[in-house]
Amino acid sequence: VASRFHSTPTSATMFRAMRTFAAKPISAGSAAKPVFARARATLAGFAHEHMTIERSTELKPKPADRDALGFGQLFTDHMLLANYDESKGGWDKPMITPFRNLSLSPATVVFHYALECFEGMKAYRGVDQKIRIFRPELNFARFNRSSARMGLPTLPIDEYRKCLMDLLEMEKDWIPEGRGYSMYIRPTMIGTSPALGVGPAKQAMMFTILSPVGSYYAGGFQPVRVLADTDHVRAWPGGTGDAKCGGNYAATIVPQVKAMEKGCQQVLWLFGDDHQVTEVGTSNFFAHWVTPEGNEEIVTAPLDGTILEGVTRQAVIDTLNKGPVKVTERKFTMPELCSAIESGRIREVFSCGTAVTVNPIKEIVYKDQLYTIPIADGQAGDITKNLTKTLFDIQYGNVQHEWAPIVCDA
Repeated sequence: VASRFHSTPTSATMFRAMRTFAAKPISAGSAAKPVFARARATLAGFAHEHMTIERSTELKPKPADRDALGFGQLFTDHMLLANYDESKGGWDKPMITPFRNLSLSPATVVFHYALECFEGMKAYRGVDQKIRIFRPELNFARFNRSSARMGLPTLPIDEYRKCLMDLLEMEKDWIPEGRGYSMYIRPTMIGTSPALGVGPAKQAMMFTILSPVGSYYAGGFQPVRVLADTDHVRAWPGGTGDAKCGGNYAATIVPQVKAMEKGCQQVLWLFGDDHQVTEVGTSNFFAHWVTPEGNEEIVTAPLDGTILEGVTRQAVIDTLNKGPVKVTERKFTMPELCSAIESGRIREVFSCGTAVTVNPIKEIVYKDQLYTIPIADGQAGDITKNLTKTLFDIQYGNVQHEWAPIVCDA
């Protein structure tokens, strides 16, 4: 099966990066991270040239109303899958198969010890009827880092990329048209050893499923209220906060429900006795303010191992650092944020991530007090609106950019 990446000037840059990115952090300023000692180099069994394709004989009807898509509710006809067995030399050949349920032993380690991780990325139908993905090399590199951290095997990324491109081309008719609509891509790695006992997985499975999606929030692009949670902690130094593993998310569900009961859409995660601001919901958090010294600043939490190295976060930083106000990656606290709001020094606050892209925050509830963020038109601040337009222009092909390589014609 031939690879579908087009040889355009922009994708050529991506090709060169993909040969070496597995060993690179997302940004030059990223902190070096310890890798799980048993992380294993994968063998040549996972090869695009050996991939098999089984086409579904019962294709599902595609949704007629894109506005009814929601997020992560529908799935396409096919999936990408490969199995790993240490005793047999590593990875078996990859397969594209009909979307189907998995058959696993009740003793499978993923059910008991949460040996799993995943990724989240998107494919877009452009205004020029080209299918694009956004900065995929960063997702692939993070997928391998998360796998290594969880004691799971890593993938030969260039081979995986080629297989994924073929899956996307097969399922391109599922990708909805229009800004705010896309195909969500969910690569997943799970330990499948059928035995109890804590240890690295000797058997594993990688699968990738696709879901046509609309807005992450039911109301679409609109400012949200968040609860600064002083009772629960999402992650801590030395933990798995910078790995995209399910355990990080499972523990946030009850606090999220409690936040919604208080009229908030998301949780603002704090850490430490001084209530350092880390992430919001499943997204990264940014604040634009004037410091007490009178300097304009855009601030976000640093990559200290407690937050995820967001791909959209990096795009936001790279974009803003070309402008007059640079991003400072440093620790800051809720008392600092509250002081900026009360003194009128706050300009705007927003979150960003693959699911939401960029989303404005209008209010923060902290210690039972409501803090209101000024929003010029009641929807979003200038930076939030400009970032959304800039990223959408790249993702949907209004602007040709190396961040959005073409997969195929739509």
